[in-house]
Amino acid sequence: MPEKYVVIMAGGRGERFWPQSRLRKPKHLLPIVGETSMLGQTIDRLEGLVPTENIFVITNTEQRDAVLEVCPGLSPENVIGEPVGRDTAPAVGLAALLVKRRDPQGVFAILPADHVIHDHDGFQRVLRAGFDAASSEPVLVTIGIEPTYPATGYGHIHKGAEWTTFDGLQAYRVQRFVEKPDLETAQGYFDSGEYFWNAGMFIWAVSTVEDAFAKHSPSHARDFAEMNKALDAGEPLDAAMTRFYPEMEKISVDFALMEKADNVVTLPSAFDWDDVGEWPAVARHHEPDAAGNVLKGPAMVESGSNNIIVSTKGHLTAVVGADDLIVVHTDDATLVCPKARAQEIKALVKRIGADAALKHLT
Repeated sequence: MPEKYVVIMAGGRGERFWPQSRLRKPKHLLPIVGETSMLGQTIDRLEGLVPTENIFVITNTEQRDAVLEVCPGLSPENVIGEPVGRDTAPAVGLAALLVKRRDPQGVFAILPADHVIHDHDGFQRVLRAGFDAASSEPVLVTIGIEPTYPATGYGHIHKGAEWTTFDGLQAYRVQRFVEKPDLETAQGYFDSGEYFWNAGMFIWAVSTVEDAFAKHSPSHARDFAEMNKALDAGEPLDAAMTRFYPEMEKISVDFALMEKADNVVTLPSAFDWDDVGEWPAVARHHEPDAAGNVLKGPAMVESGSNNIIVSTKGHLTAVVGADDLIVVHTDDATLVCPKARAQEIKALVKRIGADAALKHLT
């Protein structure tokens, strides 16, 4: 059996969790759910499945030091900062290069840094089956999340014919990937039982994903082949990335590879899953008070219900006579927002970033 590796994508900004989430310490480096960072939780749930020395984190240069700070068990050489963000296809190409240089026969998983999964045993069972699938044939494996409601916020995977089983888990051929649907379409997907949510979790052998790049995204294949030559010649990784990365095509791995490939299979999830995409989702993972208020830190609500109040230590944040609000207080910024309009926080952060006097708050 080939050696297993995991590459965690941890370069996002988490703008919907402003003002706690900032460019230099975003959502995945914070305890948005639980008592430790989201990235730390992602690494913890790999314990016993993949040795720590086989775990890589791809982040950006602004966040690399913070990643090492919250994950002291990681080797610094396994934490790589992209000089510029070029979306997920170049990040996957970089991941393949990193694993190949460690182990050309390796099989690796791509995982997001900021998902909430409580069932570690179920997660490891599916991931182990994914490693087995990717080792058995040259297939691109994606984990499909079993939907629990008609969702307009996720891309979907349309499953096809049964393929084979691994550890009692049925894998399916993938017919197609579809973008985020409208509500009517999402209801149809949900009712059909033929669609999974696309959570951006993949498993493949180095050689398989290299072949996919060569076939479907040859410019990336050429870029990383040249970068590999530069590394062989002794150029430091940071210098090679600075030279090659800015010129790479900016595109997601879904568009670059997954939607074009005909060797994609999916394993349904056998675990709970939440991507916790914005503040209202936090309420699903914290015990509310009798009025439905979720309180983190020194916070109180008088004559109000269904609020989310998050406050830094030493500062009491109090709400009186209000319902369905998000109130987040940090040392240098305070957010007050109706829960129903949480999606507008991202637009607010863009406005703050465009203001020279306030840009440091992003």
